[in-house]
Amino acid sequence: MKVKKTQGISILINRKPLDFLFCRMKTILKSLTLETKMETIAFTWKNQIFSALDQRKLPHQEVWINCKNITDVHAAIKDMVVRGAPLIGITALYGLLISSIQNTQHDLSKLEKDVTFIKTARPTAVNLAYEADRYLAFFKQNLGINDDWDKTLQLAEKFIVDVIQKLDQDNLKMAQFAEKELATLYGDRKYKVVTLCNTGALACGPRGTAFGVIDYLSQKGKIEHVFAAETRPYLQGGRLTAYELKKAGIPYSVFVEGAMFHLFENNKIDAVFIGADRIVSNGDTANKIGSATLSLVAKHFNVPFYVVAPTSSFDISLNIGSEIEIEYRPEEEVTSCQGVKIAPDSSRAYNPSFDVTPHQQISAIFCENAMIKPVERVNVRNAVTGA
Repeated sequence: MKVKKTQGISILINRKPLDFLFCRMKTILKSLTLETKMETIAFTWKNQIFSALDQRKLPHQEVWINCKNITDVHAAIKDMVVRGAPLIGITALYGLLISSIQNTQHDLSKLEKDVTFIKTARPTAVNLAYEADRYLAFFKQNLGINDDWDKTLQLAEKFIVDVIQKLDQDNLKMAQFAEKELATLYGDRKYKVVTLCNTGALACGPRGTAFGVIDYLSQKGKIEHVFAAETRPYLQGGRLTAYELKKAGIPYSVFVEGAMFHLFENNKIDAVFIGADRIVSNGDTANKIGSATLSLVAKHFNVPFYVVAPTSSFDISLNIGSEIEIEYRPEEEVTSCQGVKIAPDSSRAYNPSFDVTPHQQISAIFCENAMIKPVERVNVRNAVTGA
């Protein structure tokens, strides 16, 4: 792999696109070292700097953005340098760790303000607020016990490592639930599956959620073909999921969302797997725009439609999906494509980033605690609470 330096930013040019890349997230807390390997590099943490792979540049360039303060991290989330609910949560954790390290006055009120600030970066993904609030609670609790800011910093850094390790374990559990479900439906054979947006290591930490299921099944020789929705307007499927599928050596095709019906009509699709940015107590699920439409097409063709998400993506304080705040992105994302204008000047655009799939459309939700089936309020609550 060749490395170019351009205005202080490292650009990695991969000469072997099918080679696995390894992400080494090193956190050294005296005697503690964690090394996590992933097929796709998503971020690194070194010398108190959080470096994120700029997903806006993929798949043709691998550009790293260094985040040196909480403002940099907020911008990385808001501007979609990083995206995907679980990875947004991890990014927020490191942003707050940087804030804590740079808080030389040991001012807890300053940390509280930064927690509030980081939560404003993107409103729909519940993981952002969930992880930010968890970090603050952890920091306050341990500062109260130790009365030592530096010691609490070490513990906070280890806390983030533990979060990442658990996310990896949870993603594996979800994949195993999905494998069992498909085996029950279809027996021991290969599957054709559909996915939308991007839910691999670029979005969801080690393994990924919906992508993690696909990769896990592929490693067991059970994936015949993956159809990845292009996911306009940001092209997370065409750019990012295709990027990860190629690296994993999984056979795939990219399709435009307008071809959904035709795709299902002319191919024997076995299952749909998507991720989630927020799941409310009745199972209604906010995910990337186009997910609800995909669920309708899947139901028309009697294809099971599955959501794969950790419990950190659940918000049981909300009763129904209409209570979820939906983020609207800049109109230019629709009127332009990859920086090239495609609509006449002064054209207006309607650009919701997410839609809500009603729980009735979802065959099952796989979280780390259970397979939620049928998707009903009592089953959702039991899975989230571990009852």
